[in-house]
Formats: sequence, C-alpha cells, structure tokens
Amino acid sequence: MTRRWLRDAETQGFGPDNLPFGIFAPPGGTPRVGVRVGGRVLDVSAILPDPEFVRPSLNAFMARGSTAWRAARSKIGGRFSTAEKRQVLEPHLHPLDQVCLYAPFDVADLFSFRGSLDYLRATATGAPRGGVTDPCFAPQGAHGCSATVALSGQPVNRPLGITRETVAPSRLTTTTQLDIGACLGFVVGAGSEMGRQVSTGDFAQHVFGVVLVGEWTAHDLVQDAAPSGTVRTPTVATSISPWVVPLDALGAARVPGRGQDPPVPRYLRRVADWGLDVTMDMRVNGASVAHPSAASLYWTGDQMLAHLTSNGAPLRTGDLYTSGPVSGPGEGRQASLLELTHGRADDPAGRFLRDGDTVTITAQAKGLAGGIINFGEVTATVTEPVSTSGGQRIAAG
Repeated sequence: MTRRWLRDAETQGFGPDNLPFGIFAPPGGTPRVGVRVGGRVLDVSAILPDPEFVRPSLNAFMARGSTAWRAARSKIGGRFSTAEKRQVLEPHLHPLDQVCLYAPFDVADLFSFRGSLDYLRATATGAPRGGVTDPCFAPQGAHGCSATVALSGQPVNRPLGITRETVAPSRLTTTTQLDIGACLGFVVGAGSEMGRQVSTGDFAQHVFGVVLVGEWTAHDLVQDAAPSGTVRTPTVATSISPWVVPLDALGAARVPGRGQDPPVPRYLRRVADWGLDVTMDMRVNGASVAHPSAASLYWTGDQMLAHLTSNGAPLRTGDLYTSGPVSGPGEGRQASLLELTHGRADDPAGRFLRDGDTVTITAQAKGLAGGIINFGEVTATVTEPVSTSGGQRIAAG
C-alpha cells in the first residue's frame, strides 16, 4: 500500500480524516462493520476484537457510548500512521465494487424536523395543527414511520393518496407533486432515560454521527392528510447514505449557527457551535439543480435533540432525526424541488419528479487536516405505484 493510495483516498474525501462507518459483506462473507477508505472498505472486525464489529448493524457499537466511539476511531486511524502498519491492513481492504452494502443501523424512531426558515417560508407549510405557530420559537417537526427508511439505491414508488381533486373520498390517486429534500440526518447512539431532558450541551454524548438523507414528499397528498382523516407522516420515504460520518470527523465543519431572533427558550440555548457547514449537490437525471448548505439552518442539531426530549421522551439507540431540507437564502440554495418550481408542476427550472427520474444527492465538508469530508451519496429512481387497485392513475407532471 503506497502513500499515493492514501493521498487518493484523502482526495476522494474518504481518508483517515473521515473514516465513516457502515455495514458491508465481503465476497462470500456475512454482513459486518466497516469503514470506507477511498474506494475500499476496511473490515473493522479483522483489526479490532470487539464482538460488536461482527454484527450486521452499528447499533451494538453505537450503544457503547462516546468514549468507545472515539477509542475505536483513534485505533483505526492509528493503523494508517506508518507504511508498515498500512501494509498490515491490505488483506482487510475490499474494493467497493466487490462488496455488498447494507443499511448502516437499525432505525428505532424517525423524526423529521423543519430546521430551515427559508424552506418553511417558501413552502408555507406552517405549524402542525395545535402546535407552535411561530417557527422562530421552537423547532417544528413530526414523528415518522421508521419502516419508510431505505438505503440509497432502492427505488421509490410513487405514492397514492387523496387530494381535493379526487372525485370520491374512497378513491386513491397518484401524486403529481412528488418531491425530494436534501437533508442531514442525526443518528442517536447512546440512549437516555424516560423523564430526562437532554440538554444542548449533551449533544455529542448521544449523537454518534451524521448521515446524508433524501426526504421524499408528496405535497398534494400531505397538505390534505388531516382534513381527509387519514393517518399520514410528513414524508413518504426517507433515503439514507450507507455511510455514517462520526461527529469527531466534523470538527472543521462546525460553525456557530444562524442568529436567532427572538431569543429562544432557555432549554434551546446553544452552548457550543453545532451548526454544520455541509454543502450539498442535488441532481435530477445527472443535471445539477441546486447546491444548498446546511450552514443556513435556523435550528441546529443540538437544539433539535433538546426539543425532542424536552418533555422527557427517552432516546433509543438507532433513533434518526432529520434537519428537513437545508434550504438557504439566495439563488440555487433551495433544497427541494417545490421551492425551485414555486409550486408549478411545469416549471423547467425544477419540475416535480416523473416516473423514471433518478435523483442523486451528495455532500461535502471541510476536514480537520485541510482536506474534504465526503458523506457518500443518496440516489433513487422513481417508479410507478406498486398497486393502483381501487385507485385512479394520473400522469405525473
């Protein structure tokens, strides 16, 4: 293994400065924990004896807490310190195109926040019924269905539902306003007890890392969900990257977070800089449509966590909460197609998604050593509904 190989890995954003965790299976092997290094996957179970690394999920490792996370990452990174140590790793590095990737963790609960004021104002989503009406007072969000979380590469079926245009309430139609939002996902590692409020200062003790997320939404169905009496979640699917970037890899990406006015309640006050300057690129069928940055979020990850547990709700290993679309001010900073279309399905600048469209989201941040941190990618292709039995097929915009 040469120094050039390691430099190439760093140039790709998957060097020792990053070491994102995931689950993979080598040829002829079973799923286990790995970290991505350039275009290869390092078998962690082959170099660290902990039993948590031979399991098909990161949950057991994440449950050990922040001390164990940092120790493991330090030991793995130390194996790249000299040429001799790197040579020992060679048999345990598997080319990415020869392994199978799996969902990195088992999702416990799913929560979808709306951390961007620009997204809230542009889409006029407002507050949940019976909730806070001022999005500057506290983060807005909703509980989702964890079964809708899918690994990047899995297709997304166009959803069915009821709209005001539906002829009869009992008939389902296909959405014509299928959208995707570029988001960050915060993965909870260490849980908390029932009745305990997790403060903003305890963010790094509970959140293992960050995963790239694509939230799929059917705007014409969601907006009529409550009046029609159906039980619905804010998103129809949530696509995630195979790689979870540890919080410790994002030290150089941390920023103070957007100024907040009026002053937030005491439990939401920031005590550390947990805004993240992560720049994303959204592509539809290979064409770039926007490049939003998470640095524009009004609510940061530590505040979302504090709000999530403000009523004493416990955290569980594998909980996933998302930022919502990371839209910011300015042209090209929109993180959803609804903002690009301005609600018009025929807008060529950013129309809603049709069957067969492929969406790809990538993200990068600055690394501590001056290089880049790559979050991998989220990609999915829109397909027709699994079944339209009892429903009415409508061509998508």
